[in-house]
Amino acid sequence: MIYVLLGIAVFAALVWAGRRARPFLLKRELRIVTSVVGMAVLAAGGFAALRGGYVVGAVLGAIGLGLVVSSRTGLANEAPGAPPPDAALAEARDILGVGPRASREEIQAAYARLIRAVHPDKGGSSGLAARLNAARDTLLKR
Repeated sequence: MIYVLLGIAVFAALVWAGRRARPFLLKRELRIVTSVVGMAVLAAGGFAALRGGYVVGAVLGAIGLGLVVSSRTGLANEAPGAPPPDAALAEARDILGVGPRASREEIQAAYARLIRAVHPDKGGSSGLAARLNAARDTLLKR
């Protein structure tokens, strides 16, 4: 009987947490904990079923299996995060050809020199001009 009450309590807690707790529960550290707890509940369900409590074993087995499966899903569909700010700044510096300690005037001068060569009105690429604009904006925002 205690297993049934424990299973109902765990199920109620999972339903109560719902979608609000989902981003928190998807963190990598909690996935490991959820997986271990799920395996323990699954083992308890198997033990209960071996002792004759088939209904209790089935309930605990379903809860444990649900925890294990939910802790395993979501790993492949995680979107890669945005690049760190240092990487974006380094890429912007590489595009404009300025150093890490470049002043506002140096950034503007490098931008003006490069945009003259690649501006779409001068026969250049609009994509490259957009990259130059983005690099200049990134460096001037810091």
